[in-house]
Amino acid sequence: MNHALHWQKSTFSGGGEGNTCVELAVSPAPATLHLRESDTPAALLTTTPTALAHLLAGIRAGELTASRN
Repeated sequence: MNHALHWQKSTFSGGGEGNTCVELAVSPAPATLHLRESDTPAALLTTTPTALAHLLAGIRAGELTASRN
């Protein structure tokens, strides 16, 4: 069954008007997260809650820095 996604704006978007925010939607089981930017709503990033939590933890810990060769 295909459910319509309910998009929510990030609270970190500053309540900006127009295309200035990140949006999140959740699909039912198995839980899947969908992220997009308002200015390019057709471009979606789809992931699981666990994978996103690991990414955010790595960012907070400073483990994801750009390597310079």
